[in-house]
Amino acid sequence: MKIKYNPELKEIARKLRSNSTRSEIKLWSYLKGKKLMGYDFHRQKPIDNYIVDFFCNKLMLAIELDGYTHGFEEVFERDKRKEQRLNEIEITLIRYRDDDVMNNIEGVLENIKDCIKKIENKHTPLSPLNRGEIRREPFGPTCVTHLK
Repeated sequence: MKIKYNPELKEIARKLRSNSTRSEIKLWSYLKGKKLMGYDFHRQKPIDNYIVDFFCNKLMLAIELDGYTHGFEEVFERDKRKEQRLNEIEITLIRYRDDDVMNNIEGVLENIKDCIKKIENKHTPLSPLNRGEIRREPFGPTCVTHLK
């Protein structure tokens, strides 16, 4: 599926890639080159009128890292609008705090893998033997907001 984006964001995304945060660099080292479950992720990807930190087109999965500024009301409202728009275009969004990535990368990666498995299961039809025997939780567009 081809994702539409505002072309004016392309240069901004390029600059963001050149000025990554420590947590973005750390998580990217685990996502790049199809290292995570064989999926191709991109960083600082323009989508619609927004830029997401990491994106996998095949899964329609976006990952956002939240720094200290995400506690401010104006940033919270902007993130809320961004999340609503991504949900409208059927993109699953996962959010993590920078601290989670820096201090608990194993937990973050396990959580991303769990979310990927839910997405994979959502798109895998049940075999005739399993119809009606497997109960799947409803899966909404937002997988996780933060690790506890």
